[in-house]
Amino acid sequence: MRVITFGEIMLRLAPVGYYRFVQADVFGAAYGGGEANVAVSLSQFGVDTAFVTKLPKHEIGQGAVNRLREFGVDTSLIVRGGERVGIYYLERGASQRPSKVIYDRAHSAIAEAADTDFDWDKIFEKADWFHFTGITPALSEKAASVCLAACKTAKVKGITVSCDLNYRSKLWSREKAAEVMSRLMEYTDICIANEEDAVDVFGIKASGTDVTSGKISNDGYKEVAAALVKRFNFKQAAITLRESISANDNNWAAMLYDGKDFYFSKKHAVHIVDRVGGGDSFSAGLIYGSLAGMPLQETLEFAAAASCLKHSIEGDFNIASVDEVKKLAAGNASGRVQR
Repeated sequence: MRVITFGEIMLRLAPVGYYRFVQADVFGAAYGGGEANVAVSLSQFGVDTAFVTKLPKHEIGQGAVNRLREFGVDTSLIVRGGERVGIYYLERGASQRPSKVIYDRAHSAIAEAADTDFDWDKIFEKADWFHFTGITPALSEKAASVCLAACKTAKVKGITVSCDLNYRSKLWSREKAAEVMSRLMEYTDICIANEEDAVDVFGIKASGTDVTSGKISNDGYKEVAAALVKRFNFKQAAITLRESISANDNNWAAMLYDGKDFYFSKKHAVHIVDRVGGGDSFSAGLIYGSLAGMPLQETLEFAAAASCLKHSIEGDFNIASVDEVKKLAAGNASGRVQR
């Protein structure tokens, strides 16, 4: 089985520890980005995965390529060109102080890419699955056009298409997101969202829920999933359910709806080391479970456990094995030393 992911990989700069931006005189550097995170996670699960993007030919662009290669991701389809790699700055939250992200990604190579940069017929040779997120079409009109071309080609070839809505208010408005994402959803088989995305992008709100206070209603999200499937005819809709106790501690669970039955994962109490990439690791777990032919409940438990583990790992990438995820999904959550 072969998975193609498409999007932007960025340079991540973060103050050491819990220093605030204005305090910092040292920034740690790493690479990450929604679809790249999914590709790395799937590669750790043993899936043949390629990441598609456009990166400059200079050393920072090459650094991103090298980083992906380290984790076994196929980078042969990456287009080289453009002027810059997008950057994001991350300030880690603690206790009641939330994390903060500042983007410096305007006019990045992928945002300026054209339809002619990508030969989707060639890219999708031997591919079984295509994954993208709502972040990529938000980068620019050009990026949205490339996404649409990819989705249309994947659909013609009978490739399963999954999308994580991943609404980012710093990149576009709700109105623009609804307009663009509605077109892309016509070609999407599996929709993935967090507890806020559906209302932000499509105005579908969960009743009995207040995400700012950490109150999550399972019945409310049944309504959301059902509304998404009805509107766009998805084969499945999955929603991650984060109950935020503080910046350091969350309860984490997920649900899945296949148009007939609702499935809920067990709830994980998570003490957060790094939450960036949590949703991406869930997407990767869902894709892996589906490709492995797991029953839907098992697939959901695997995806939720994979995401739970990501919260304990520094950086954007989820460096966890199938065995580690399966053990957590089966209930081995004590964190005891393994000898």
